[in-house]
Amino acid sequence: MKNPFEIVDMRTFLVTSQGDGGDYGRQKQGHWLIDTLISNPMSGYPEYRASRTSWGLGVLGSIVVEIETASGTVGVATGFGGLPAIWLIENHFKRFIVGADLRNVNKAWDQMFRASMFYGRKGMTIATISVVDLAMWDALGKQRQEPVYHLIGGACHDEITLYCTGPAPDAVKDMGFWGAKVPLPHSPYDGEEGFAANVAYLTEMRDLVGPGYPLMVDCYMSLTVPYAIRLAQACLPLDIHWWEEVLHPDDIEGYWLLKQAHPTLTWTTGEHEYTRYGFRRLIEERTIDILQPDLMWVGGLTELLRIAAHASAYDIPMLPHGSGPYSYHFIASQASRPLCEYVAASPDGRSVLPCFGKLFEGEEVPQNGRIGISDKPGFGMSVADRSLLTPYADCALATG
Repeated sequence: MKNPFEIVDMRTFLVTSQGDGGDYGRQKQGHWLIDTLISNPMSGYPEYRASRTSWGLGVLGSIVVEIETASGTVGVATGFGGLPAIWLIENHFKRFIVGADLRNVNKAWDQMFRASMFYGRKGMTIATISVVDLAMWDALGKQRQEPVYHLIGGACHDEITLYCTGPAPDAVKDMGFWGAKVPLPHSPYDGEEGFAANVAYLTEMRDLVGPGYPLMVDCYMSLTVPYAIRLAQACLPLDIHWWEEVLHPDDIEGYWLLKQAHPTLTWTTGEHEYTRYGFRRLIEERTIDILQPDLMWVGGLTELLRIAAHASAYDIPMLPHGSGPYSYHFIASQASRPLCEYVAASPDGRSVLPCFGKLFEGEEVPQNGRIGISDKPGFGMSVADRSLLTPYADCALATG
C-alpha cells in the first residue's frame, strides 16, 4: 500500500502582485515600509536615502511553495526570494523533497542545508529552505487534521499579545496593541543635525503615546557603537522599552560594548541572523536581551525550535520578527511570554490588515491587539486567489 505521507509533488510560484505574500518590502508606492525615511545600511549614500526600494528592498519578491502528498493533502507556505529562490527549489532542493516521507522534516531540512553549504549557510539560501520547511509543516498538520502547534508540543497559551511596528504609535495604542515600535529616521551619516532630529522624533513619538506605554525603536542594522551609546543616553528620559537591531548583525562584540555602557537597557537583535549556528554566540555570550528571528528567513520552524531550546537554557526570551501565523503557532507552543510582533500592513499603519495581503484565505488578523490561537489544521491558510501566482514553468528563469 502506498505511503499516504509520501510527498508526490512540490510546486513553486512567484507572487506577481505587490503587497501580497512573504516579502515585506514588496509594497506599492506610498506604503510606509518603503516611503518612510528609515535609517538603514545604505543611508551613507544620499542618492539611496529617501526610499529603501531605491537600493533594492523588495527587489526579490514573494514566493509560494506547495507540497502535495500521496493522499492528496496540499501544504502551502510563503516567503521571499523571488525568481532565484524558486529556481533554487526546482533545480536543487526538489530532489530531497519529492519522494520523501512528509513526517521526516528534520531529515529534509538537514539534507537541504548540507547540500547547499558550499554556497549557502545564510541569507537567501536559508530563507528558501525556510519556505519549503513551513510548507512541509503545513502539509503535515493538514494531513493529521491538527494545527501545527499541536505537532510541536501543544498549546501553552490560547491567546497572544501583540505589539505593532509602524509609523503611527498613537494609532497603534488606540487599536489596543500592547506596545508600539517605530523606525529610527536618521543614521550617523546625517551628523549632529540628524542626531538632534532623531532625539526630537523619538520625543514626539513618546508624547503621542504618553508615559508608561511601551515604545520601542528599530534601528535596522544602521548605527555604530559610539552613536548608539550616545543616542540611548540622550533618550533615557523617554523610557525606550528596547533598542532593536542597532548594529551590523556580525558585530557581536559591539553588542557587548552596548550592554557594558547601558546594562539596564534592553537590546534586541536576530531578525537578520540565520540558523542555530548564527545564533550560537548571541546566546552563549549573553550579549542580547531578546532574540528576534524571522521564521521565513531563519530556517523555518524546524530550525527555530532548535534555537529556542538553546536560548531557553540561558533564559533569553524569543520574540519572532513578523511572519504572522507562522510566529503565532511557534509562540503558542512555548512556555515563555506570549508576545509577538505585528508589522503594520496598511499603507499608513493606522489600520489592521492581513500580514500576507490578499494571498491567503483563513489568515487570522489581530483584534484589539491580540490574536486567538486557531485550531484549524496546519497553519490554517490556503491560497485565496491563484491568479496572483505565476508557476515556475512560466517564469523567466525556468530552464528545460
